[in-house]
Amino acid sequence: MDEEFLQQRFKDHLRTEKLPSSLLAQEWLEGLLQFLFPEYSPVKFATDRGFRLHYQTNDLRLFTILDGLADELRDPPVVIRDAFEAALPTIYQSLSEDADAILAGDPAARSRTEVISTYPGFYALAVHRVAHRLCRLGVPLIPRILSEIAHRETGIEIHPGASIGRRFCIDHGTGVVIGETVEIGDDVKMYQGVTLGALSVRKDMARTKRHPTIKDRVVIYAGATILGGDTVIGEDSIIGGNTWIVKSVPEKSRIYYGKE
Repeated sequence: MDEEFLQQRFKDHLRTEKLPSSLLAQEWLEGLLQFLFPEYSPVKFATDRGFRLHYQTNDLRLFTILDGLADELRDPPVVIRDAFEAALPTIYQSLSEDADAILAGDPAARSRTEVISTYPGFYALAVHRVAHRLCRLGVPLIPRILSEIAHRETGIEIHPGASIGRRFCIDHGTGVVIGETVEIGDDVKMYQGVTLGALSVRKDMARTKRHPTIKDRVVIYAGATILGGDTVIGEDSIIGGNTWIVKSVPEKSRIYYGKE
């Protein structure tokens, strides 16, 4: 090995700030999902004490993660931890509604248990709702680590900054991409290969709304691409497969192959 190159790499290691453990983040995420949904738990808790101990152990993981990021947080770690815990009932309620919506909308789904334990769309959404809450609490990097865990597991990429309403359903899901400033209303359903992206990827647009808004009760079929921060898909619209949309459409629109 070239000695100068080796020394340069070592100096880079010294200069780089300490990063949060992605392994610890994944362990915490798995423990949280196991706490929320027994379908994800490898063990069945026989006692209340055992169940509480599981939660307390996992809560310590979260505090350890936040404590390691203390200098980059807008609030003390304990404040953010408490705020996240206070939001857990809301997160659980949202995910319960998502599971029920998938079960009601997919003829192939036989039970809520099947949806939670086997549907990649539900898993990706579960991770997103957790990551989004941390994002709103000002936690850096961890939300992206969580979203990439879901991306690797499911092929569904949802930026933690995206805002997603109630009873959301991703069917099949592989290849779905949902950008950072996307806003999705209630009772929206989309299929595999859908992209909700930006028209421009210039760095100076980082703090602007770059991604589309999808209003309530919209259905987006496989392979559709919808781009741009000014693009709004009106309520009760149906967007057909393989369409390319870069301008707004009114409510109750029917778009197929780029045409109404």
